[in-house]
Amino acid sequence: MTTPDTGATSAAPATAEGSAARTAPPGKEAAARPARRGPADPVRALMHRHQELCARAVDALEIAAGLEAHGVTDRTAARFRHRDVFSLAEELYARVPRADSADARPDGQPRSPLPVPARDSRGVRGALQLLPGAVCVAAVAALASAGTATPAVRACVGAAGGALIALAVRLAVRCGPLRLRHRGAGSWTAGLWVCWTAGYAVYGDWLLGQLLAGGPDLPHAAPRAAVATVVALAFALAPAAGCARWFAARGRRGLAASRGLEELAARVRPLLLAATLLFLGALVALLLGADAAFGGDGTTALAAAAALGVLLFLARLLAVHGFPDAAATGLASAAALEALALSLVLIARLPGLPPLDVPVEALTTAVGPAAVPAVACTAAAAGLLVYGLRALTGACAHWPAPSGPAEAHRP
Repeated sequence: MTTPDTGATSAAPATAEGSAARTAPPGKEAAARPARRGPADPVRALMHRHQELCARAVDALEIAAGLEAHGVTDRTAARFRHRDVFSLAEELYARVPRADSADARPDGQPRSPLPVPARDSRGVRGALQLLPGAVCVAAVAALASAGTATPAVRACVGAAGGALIALAVRLAVRCGPLRLRHRGAGSWTAGLWVCWTAGYAVYGDWLLGQLLAGGPDLPHAAPRAAVATVVALAFALAPAAGCARWFAARGRRGLAASRGLEELAARVRPLLLAATLLFLGALVALLLGADAAFGGDGTTALAAAAALGVLLFLARLLAVHGFPDAAATGLASAAALEALALSLVLIARLPGLPPLDVPVEALTTAVGPAAVPAVACTAAAAGLLVYGLRALTGACAHWPAPSGPAEAHRP
C-alpha cells in the first residue's frame, strides 16, 4: 500500500496561497498606496514659463517682483508648495542658471559696459531740481521790471518766462528719483493735465472771478497771476525729489526684509503716508514763505495750492513706480472738475439756464474762487492716495520688473 506524500500535499495549499496573494485584486493594492496629486516637480512648469525672467535676474527679489507683476500671489505660491512668493522666487533663482551678463552681440563683440555715474551726479541733480524755482523767481522779477511796458511786451515776457519754467521742470523730472522708468499711455497724457492744473493754479482764480462778474473784457483784460503759488510749487520739486528718494529706498529695504506680500504691504503703507506728510509739510512751509515775500490771496488759496502740490506729488510717485495710467486718471479728474466749474458759469449765460452756476457761485461767495481748485485737487489727491495704499504695496512697485509695467495686474 502506497503512503500519500504529505510534503506534496502540504505544499499545494502554500502554493495556492502564494498565487492568490500574487493575483490580488488591483483595486485593493491601489487603495493601499497613496494617490499622487499633481506632478512630482510642480515648479518646473513655472521655470519654463518664466525662463527669461529667472535667467536675467540679479537676485531673488527681482524674480519675486516679476512674478507678482504676472499675477502670482502667496495663494498661488501655495499651489507650488511654497509659503509665499519670496520663497518660490528663491527656489527659481537657485535652480535656473544665470544668463551670461556679457552677452555677445551679433558681430561677436561683447557689449560695452554700462556708464558709471559721476561722483558729483547727485549735486547736479540737486541743482536741476532747484532750477525751476530759480527760473520762476527770475521770470517774476522780469515781469515786475516790465510793469510800465505795453501789454504786448508784458505778454511776451510772461510767455517767455512760462516756457523757460516748463523747460526747467522737464529737466528736473528727467533725472533722479522723479525720472519715469515705466512708459505707458498715461505718461504722455498726464503732461496735458499737469499743464491744465498748473495753469489753473496761476490764472484760474482770476478767470473764475471775471466770469462770475460778467467778464472778462477781452482783449483789454489783464490777467492777474498767483505769483506766490507758482513760486512755491516751482521750488517744491526739490522736497518732492527728496521724499520720493526716501520712499523708494525704504520700500526696497522693506522688500528685502519681508517674507510675504502681506508683510511687505504692512511695511510700505506707513512709508507712503509718511512721505506724503513730509512733502506736505515742506510745501506748506514754502507756501508761507512765498506768501510773505510776494503776497498771498488768503488761506483758501494756500489750501488749494497745497492740495495741488500733493496731487502732483502722488501722481508722479505712482508714475515712477509703474502706474502712469492711474496717475493720469487722477490728474484728469481734477482738471475735469475745474473745467466743469468754468463751463457751468459760461453755460448759465444762455437763455433759460441761469440755475446751473448756482453751486459754483455759492461756493465762491462763501469761501472764494480758490475753493474750486481746492475741492477738485483734494478729491483727486485723496483718490490717488487710496489707490497708492494698494498699488504701491506690491513687490513689482519697488523693483524694476523685466516684463514691463504692472499696471494691468494691479488693483
